[in-house]
Amino acid sequence: MRFNRILLSATLVVVALVIQVSVLGRLQLPGAVPDLVLLTVVAVALVYGHTSGALIGFAAGLVADLAPPADHAAGRYALVLCVIGYAAGLVRPDSGRFRSAWGPLLTVVAAAITSTLMYAGVGALVGDTAARHVGLTGLLLTATVYDLLLAPFTVPFIMALARRAENDPLAVEANAGQAKTADVSSGWVAGGTGLRIGSQRGGLRLITARNRANRAGRIRGVKGVKSVKKL
Repeated sequence: MRFNRILLSATLVVVALVIQVSVLGRLQLPGAVPDLVLLTVVAVALVYGHTSGALIGFAAGLVADLAPPADHAAGRYALVLCVIGYAAGLVRPDSGRFRSAWGPLLTVVAAAITSTLMYAGVGALVGDTAARHVGLTGLLLTATVYDLLLAPFTVPFIMALARRAENDPLAVEANAGQAKTADVSSGWVAGGTGLRIGSQRGGLRLITARNRANRAGRIRGVKGVKSVKKL
């Protein structure tokens, strides 16, 4: 992974985890807690691809496992987000951009459902039965609704930051087009060939008319001097 990917991803994950623990976790919402870390991993994976998505997901999940007030085995959420990051990276289109907003939204829905099922499944394997007491159906429904409501305010912003830091080819082409336009404009100004009124023939006619006017002014001046001398 590139350094800019690591730096941006680490910053986004830390900020998302702090907001999730200190703000979203204290809202006391029924059912699940809005998973801002999951949305961050999905958004980054949709830009960077499946390999980077898996690595970022594993690191983000491991940080979430170790951050208080975690009450589960370390590595459990890391496994879940690693799989989610890899799968979300596979959805990334070849052009790098989705044609509509339905692509990221459907990816968020699938990620919310899959992560909840995987988290409950891994917990069942290690003897954690908390999901049974809370109700798996309620967790699935609330997790999907919360993440889907939060996605339009977070996923596009994170994807835009990731593209900017990555120097996305589409953004590079746009910047190149703007630079080319600026070069052409500066060339017009430097060459003295700005906007022309009429054709080149019309410009020559304008220059000829100006020369004739200057000559007429000179002749009139000379005649005026001669008439003064006669007086």
